[in-house]
Amino acid sequence: MFFTQGVSSLSWMPRIPEFIGNLHVSNEVWGSIIGFGGAGAIIPLLFTNKLVLRFGTTPIIKYSAVSIAIIIGCLPLTESWLVFLALHFTMSFAFSTFNIALNSQAVAFQKRQGKVLLGSFHGAWSIGAAVSASISAAIASYTPLVIHIAGIAVICLGLFLWSASNMLTPEEDNHGQEREKTNKVSWFKTPKYLWLLSIGTFAGMWPELVIMDWSSVYGRQVLFLDAGAAALPYTVFIIAMIFGRFSIVKLTEKYQIARISQIGGAFGSVAFALAIYSSATLASSNQPLALGLMCLFFAIAGYGISSMVPGFYSATGNIEGLSTAQALSRMALFNYTVIIFAKMFMGSLIDRSSLPLAMIFPIVMFAFASVVSGIVASRNKNLAKSDTLAYPPTSPITEIDVP
Repeated sequence: MFFTQGVSSLSWMPRIPEFIGNLHVSNEVWGSIIGFGGAGAIIPLLFTNKLVLRFGTTPIIKYSAVSIAIIIGCLPLTESWLVFLALHFTMSFAFSTFNIALNSQAVAFQKRQGKVLLGSFHGAWSIGAAVSASISAAIASYTPLVIHIAGIAVICLGLFLWSASNMLTPEEDNHGQEREKTNKVSWFKTPKYLWLLSIGTFAGMWPELVIMDWSSVYGRQVLFLDAGAAALPYTVFIIAMIFGRFSIVKLTEKYQIARISQIGGAFGSVAFALAIYSSATLASSNQPLALGLMCLFFAIAGYGISSMVPGFYSATGNIEGLSTAQALSRMALFNYTVIIFAKMFMGSLIDRSSLPLAMIFPIVMFAFASVVSGIVASRNKNLAKSDTLAYPPTSPITEIDVP
């Protein structure tokens, strides 16, 4: 199920330039579309947990998964940006509902097995995303957009339904219930440390969001590549994230996850900057070298960012006065809201300057996240091993998990 989620999440991303062309919109308008469209993910945070407690996780997973597959198949069928915005908003809504229920079941299954499995589950998501990006890169140049996306939607629908038929029953998953360790704390009394974690989480996930949204556009507009080659840098980036995520369990046997993300953020931000500088400089004189260096540095950045957000999420289990679920929900609401405006700002920045210059924004955020990770590592020197991989995120926008 996590694998298929990864496939469906990234199925349309490598072909963003074609969606922009179909809708006849500027980069600024596109940034607003994906920003406001992503706002649909906020609403399920307010009620999905109650549905899980009443009906269990599997029914919610099944029906939201079917909705996701149908909406994805409809995305290339419209040339109206308003209709596309409505579809994107609804898809974000479905993804958020799906993810809350799926991660709740994953936590329940992990408890039944008595060992840490979330790292592997989310690694499976990364594999699905890499497969989707790789297929898109291979067929984008000669496969019509509608046929490509419709095929992905049908495959995902079949995998979703098959997976749902083999998942835990409501009785087995205990309706996804997590007992809170204390009474609820009002938003006005939210600990300052949680706000620091929320800001750090945004800074850590923003570079990945930008690469997801704009790397294909960058390849087409800056490196003058065809659709297939333009998708290669993101494919390399996501593959590197796979290795990074699967290595988290082993690395945390010796090192604190926040310290790992601090180091990864430092190297990753430098690699991201080198990727943009070298590719933009060499694009006109040596296109193959420009693409090769971009892929190389994106691989380093992808590995560096793989533990960034899990490092912040793991720290939510050590906030006095708040349960993990409470802390995660507040962090998710904060980040969804900030991301909406950040995406609008990114689109506007690109239109008013250039893609290479606009990339300074995510590069600075990447480095800032490394600094905040260092603060978290220093504060949580005695972090319990059992909390090391608590609730690692599947992905940054539509896949933030809140049990």
